[in-house]
Order: sequence, then structure tokens, then C-alpha cells
Amino acid sequence: MARGGPGVAWRAREIVDRSARQSPARLALGVFALVIAIVTVALSAPWATASGERAPFVDALFTAASASTVTGLVVVPTGEYWSMWGLIVILVAIQIGGLGVMTLASLLGMAVSRRIGLTQRLLVSSETKETRLGEVGSLIRTVIITSVVLELVIAIVLFPRFLMFDENLGDAAWHSIFYAISAFNSAGFVPTPYGLEPFVSDWWVLMPIIVGVFIGSLGFPVILNVARHLREPRRWSLHSKLTVTTSVALVVAGSILVAAFEWTNPGTFKPLGPSATALASLFAGVMPRSGGFSTVDVGEMHEGTWLLMDALMFVGGGSASTAGGIKVTTLAVMLLAIIAEGRGDKDVEAFGRRIPREALQVAIAVSLVSATLVLVSSLLLLAMTGLTLDKVLFEVISAFATCGLSTGITADLPDGAKYVLTVLMFIGRTGTMTLAAALALRNRRRVIRLPEERPIIG
Repeated sequence: MARGGPGVAWRAREIVDRSARQSPARLALGVFALVIAIVTVALSAPWATASGERAPFVDALFTAASASTVTGLVVVPTGEYWSMWGLIVILVAIQIGGLGVMTLASLLGMAVSRRIGLTQRLLVSSETKETRLGEVGSLIRTVIITSVVLELVIAIVLFPRFLMFDENLGDAAWHSIFYAISAFNSAGFVPTPYGLEPFVSDWWVLMPIIVGVFIGSLGFPVILNVARHLREPRRWSLHSKLTVTTSVALVVAGSILVAAFEWTNPGTFKPLGPSATALASLFAGVMPRSGGFSTVDVGEMHEGTWLLMDALMFVGGGSASTAGGIKVTTLAVMLLAIIAEGRGDKDVEAFGRRIPREALQVAIAVSLVSATLVLVSSLLLLAMTGLTLDKVLFEVISAFATCGLSTGITADLPDGAKYVLTVLMFIGRTGTMTLAAALALRNRRRVIRLPEERPIIG
């Protein structure tokens, strides 16, 4: 018996390691599908709902997919509809989904790096001065420890504030833990019927959530790299520099533009004071990065604000993070390519490094495939619901980018539309990640190359 345990663990580790090397895309798809199936069964139990009645299958499946892909879209009010058992299942699904995203994305990155030649890997290592992540088991342990520590810090900061709201010790601890896990994993689920709207002007409650969402959206490789060289930004990797700078720029621009659009809106920012408006603007600028929380009614916002949030949600957060979208590095690479083309430069460069042409090709492919997916899904929902394009597009991009913000139409959608969004959340979480890895792994070497001829562009 003493020998059996380690033997089973070793064989399981070998299976995971082999799957990560041979078929990382299949591993990612299989793991998320299995988690969603298990959570759906758990939420289908009568004791998972507050009423004691079984949840309709489509609602259980949608909620399971939303929690496991850390999206946050809901078809029923989370804090009222589900029992404590149901909320615990949702919270566990969020934690597993968030850890799974970072772990599987890092595994895909390892699989890609192992296909790179030895000389190129040595050059990359010498340039970035990065330590290798190690084997699968070591990677998973590092991701789990990092995530749990950051979530614990957020929960500790929130706990005394919830005690001040006349909550008992148990409720304060539960709400602190739930919001900490939901924030860091960019899930957007709330455990109470009233959500975060009562805290629209409360810096103590909202700032830890903002920080948690922002850090979670950076991605595990960036978190680890920045933590190692916190006082020496020049030693950050190119990926970390691109992710952090682009993320900060998007948050600043998004917050300012949301404030400009909503400043005089009586349904959102107009009743707020200057301090609350500044906080609400910052909150609204960060949440489309895949956070999914809201302190004002998104359905009351102007259509211009919806369009701005569409763009922010579509971009999403960092690679190997809990955030969705096409990722900020994808946007950064394409913008740098446009700048290089405008200047007439042959190479795309940033922070003293040259970005390979293959990275630009992958960025273009991911963006076009994602845009096509959003287009097709929007057409399907328009045909099924009869809703206006602005609301449908917002909902579709929110599902694809695993964000969770909504104009308030999710619960009233027909079952067919809910299934479409369920599939979209699954593809949005796993699709861009596996597509990028698959394209990076397809590195054909051709002895004979065809003659070059430049077509007319534009």
C-alpha cells in the first residue's frame, strides 16, 4: 500500500505530462468539458437551489459553463436562486476554472517552447534571463500557491469592512472569500442579491476587487516575472512589458472615456459625487478586462459606452490569465506592426527587442477567427431573439471574452440563445488559447519557396 500511492501519482503525472506534450489542445478542451459536466450535475440536484426544486437543465448547464469558464453571465440571480450548496459549487467551479486557465495556458506555452530549437531557446534564455518553469507538477503547484496567496490577501482586506456592515462573523468571512476568489479569477459572480451597487462609493470594498481583477488579468507568467524583478523593470521579459503597459493604457483610457460618456447620465454617474464618480469610472474601466462586476446598471448606460466596452471586452486581458478576449499582447503586436509599417521599418520592435513575423501572423489569425466567431454568434442571436444589435453584440462579446457584463437580457433569452452563449463561453475560454498554440506549433520547414510577389493592399 505504501508503494501503491506514489506509483499511482507518478503514473497520473506521466499521463498529464505526456498529454501536455503530445496534444495540449485536446487536453485543454477535455479538462474544461469534464469540469462543466461535473458542475452541471452538481447544480442539477434539488438541494442546489434555494427553493428545493431542480433547476432546468439549460440553466444548470449555463451557470456551470459560466462559472467554469470564469465568465459571470447569469440566467438566474445567483444570491437568491441558489442555496448555500449551489453557491459553494459555483465558487469551487470558479476556482478550478481560474486555476485551469492559467495552468493549461502555461502548459500550452511549454508545449510550444519545447518545439523551438535548442539554439533559439538558449538565445531567448540569455536575452530574458528567465528561469524555466519546470515540469508540469512544479508548474501546477506554483500556480496554485500564487493564486491562493493573492486571494487570501484580498479576502483579509475585505473581511473587516464587511464586519462593519453589521454582518456576523460567518457571513463576513463567506462574502470576503467569495469576492476574493471571484475577483482574482475575473469571474464576476456575486453572492448577494444586491451585488456591488450599494458599494458604488466605497473605496475599501471596491479597490481590493479592482486590484484583484487587474492582477488576475495580467496572467501567471507576468505575475511571476514581475514578482521576481519587482524593483528592476528593465529585467522584465518583453511579454511582461507589453502586457503591463498595454493593460495600464487600456484601463486609463477606458476609465476616462466611460466617465466622459456617463458623466451626465441620470441612470448611472450623474447622481454620484466627485469621489464616487472617480471610483465608478475606474471600476468601469477595469471590469471590461474580463472582471464582469458592476456598481451601476449597465443597461442604463449610453450606447456609446456599450460600444466602448465591446472593444475593451474583445481585447480582454493577458495571455495565460483568467481573463478572456484576444489578449492585450495580440493588440499590442498588431499596433506595433502598424507603427512599423507607417515608419517604413522592416522589423517590428519594442523595448529593444525584435518581434518575429510569426507572432504577428498568429495575432492576425486569432483576431480574425475571434471576430468571425462574434459575427456568426450575433447573427444567430438576432435571428432567435429579435433584440437590437447593440444589446446582442454586447452580450455575445461578453460571453466570448468571458467577461460577464450584461445589459440585462441574459435571463430573458430563449433556450436556444442560452445554448449558443454556453458554447460561445466554452470556445471563448479554450478556443483562442488552443488556436494560438496550434498555430505556433505548426512550423513547417520548406526546402523550396515560391517566388515573391506583392499584391496591392488598401
